[in-house]
Amino acid sequence: MTAPVLLITGASSGIGAATARLAAGKGWRLVLAARSRQALRDLATELGGPTRAVAAACDIQDWEQVAALPARAEDAFGRLDAVFANAGVFTPTSFLHGTGSPERWREMVLTNVYGTALVARATLPALVRSRGHLVLTGSVTGRITVPGQLYSATKWAVTAMAQSIRAEAAGTGVRVTLLQPGLVDAGDTTPDRAADPRLRPEDVARTVLFALDQPDTVDINEIIIRPTGQAAHR
Repeated sequence: MTAPVLLITGASSGIGAATARLAAGKGWRLVLAARSRQALRDLATELGGPTRAVAAACDIQDWEQVAALPARAEDAFGRLDAVFANAGVFTPTSFLHGTGSPERWREMVLTNVYGTALVARATLPALVRSRGHLVLTGSVTGRITVPGQLYSATKWAVTAMAQSIRAEAAGTGVRVTLLQPGLVDAGDTTPDRAADPRLRPEDVARTVLFALDQPDTVDINEIIIRPTGQAAHR
């Protein structure tokens, strides 16, 4: 059987890079997408080069760049079996106190919501052809109330998006999984959470592969994964 093909956005670091390494070890061929060109090239080389992993520099806010990703996968490997829509941005916010600049707020909304939607729109036709699997990175904050946090609102949007895509794709054979991690040791966080327990990116990667490894008769809709000891309201 030909090795399956996985496209990962936000692949240059953190959860995306950890998932790429674990997937490569399980035999997946990879299309690695992110804005960091050199980091992507280095990771693709580490994972076996052009026959196993290809780099696709991409800003997921740019429709033309995102729309080219399925063809990049099919040109390199002849197919696209799964997509991990993982790219995301966090910045602290407060509606009352005005934390963070409006430009950083805009960047977060466009990446987390608009960019994720573009990835879904661009890749779903290829996933229908392969009866494939779409995994989206949401967040525990996309199911609870976090005071003053616009990031939480963007992840609520991803929660709704995953449910909407799943409903629209019913009958196509495409599976849709929403991954909702708690605090992960990757990227920025707020000062009040500096001492909180955290997941490692590799912990989340194992969860992604758990969903992808299920038989095509099983559609895992949502997975919540928190570090041991994280409070339920966080």
